[in-house]
Amino acid sequence: MSRPRLMIPGPIEFTDEVMAEMARPTPSHVDPGFIAIFGQALEDLRSVFLAGPDYQPFILAGSGTLAMDSAVANLVEPGDRVLVVDTGYFSQRMADIVQRYGGEVTRLRAAPGETVSAEQLREALAQDAYDLVTITHVDTSTGVLTDVQGLTAAAKDEGALVIVDGVCAAAAEEMRQEAWDVDVYLTASQKAIGTPPGLGLLVVSPQAKAKWLGRSTPVGSYYSDWGYWLPIMEAYEARKASYFATPAVNLVMALAVSLRQILNEGMEQVFARHERLSNAVKAGIEAMGLGQVPTDAAHAAHTLTCPRYPEGVDAGFLKFVREEGAILAGGLHPAIKSEYFRIGHMGAVSRADVLTVLGAVEAGLRRAGYAVEPGVALAAAQAELAR
Repeated sequence: MSRPRLMIPGPIEFTDEVMAEMARPTPSHVDPGFIAIFGQALEDLRSVFLAGPDYQPFILAGSGTLAMDSAVANLVEPGDRVLVVDTGYFSQRMADIVQRYGGEVTRLRAAPGETVSAEQLREALAQDAYDLVTITHVDTSTGVLTDVQGLTAAAKDEGALVIVDGVCAAAAEEMRQEAWDVDVYLTASQKAIGTPPGLGLLVVSPQAKAKWLGRSTPVGSYYSDWGYWLPIMEAYEARKASYFATPAVNLVMALAVSLRQILNEGMEQVFARHERLSNAVKAGIEAMGLGQVPTDAAHAAHTLTCPRYPEGVDAGFLKFVREEGAILAGGLHPAIKSEYFRIGHMGAVSRADVLTVLGAVEAGLRRAGYAVEPGVALAAAQAELAR
C-alpha cells in the first residue's frame, strides 16, 4: 500500500518539482545562480500577493510565527494601541506577540466558529483610536475565514495600519494586497505556498515601511529587525550579493519553483480551484451527517475543513483514517479541542486527494462505530465537482 496522503492544514504535500529542488546540491548563498533565484523569488512573492512594485517582500529563515514576530517587532512600539481581531488560537498568539513588544492590546473577540464583521470592527474603532489592527485571514484552529477586504477598509478609514496573518490563507484564499490596502501580509512556506517548512514570508506596504522608518525606539528583536534585512532583500532583488545571516538556500530554491508554479496557474484560477475543492470536501462532510466548527458557510475557509465528531466518536478514529489512506489533524482551539478534527486541502491538492480523504473518513467512521452509508460522501463530492 502507498503511504497515507498528508491532508492536515500544513505541512502539506508538495509537488515533485519542489521536492526535487530540495535535493539539489546546496550552492553558496552568494553564488550568482542562487542570487538570481532569490531575486526572482522576491519578485514572484510580490506577484502572488498581488502587490505593486513599491511593496517590499521579505523571505526569512524561520516559521510563520517568525513572520508574525517580524511584522509586530518592526511596527509596534511601547504604548502603541493595537486592536486584535480575535477569531481563534493564532489571533491570540498575535495578541501575545504585540504585548511582548509593549503594545497595548484590545481584543475584538468572536466565539469559536464565529467571525468578526466589518461593522463590528467599525463600532470598536469608533470607541477608541488605534495605531494598528491585526487580522487572521484564516485561523487554522477554527477554519474561520475573515472578510479581510471589509475589515481592512474599516481600519484604514480610522487611520490604523493593518497586519494580516495569512499563514493558512496565502496563495489559496482571495487576497489582493495592494487593492485592499493591506500593510503587511504574511505567511509560512509550508501551507498553500507549497514549500517545506522553514521560511517566513512577508510583503510590506510603503505606509508600513514609513512607520518603521519613523520609529522613536529601536526594534526589540535583533534577528527580526528590518534594518538588517531590508538591504539584503534589496540587494538580492537587484541581483547583487549581500549578507546578514545565511539564508535557507535549498528552501529558497524550492520556494522559487513553487511560486512559479502558482503564477503559471494564475491567481484567479488558484482562488477558484481552492473554492471548488473546498466545496466538494464540505459537501462530503455534510452528506455524512457531520457538523462543522464555522457557524456559517459564508465564513468557512477554503483551505481546510473542521468537521465535528459525531456522537460516540472521538479523536481515536483518526488512526483508522490514517490506516485507510489519509493523515488528518485533531482539534486545536483550547475551548473545543476534543470536539472536532481538521482536514487540510490547500496548495497542490487535487480532485483525487479530495476523494481519497473523504473515502478514508467514511471508512474510519464506520470502523469507529458510526453508521455511514458507503460512498455517500464521495457521491456528494463528485456532484459538487461536476458543477
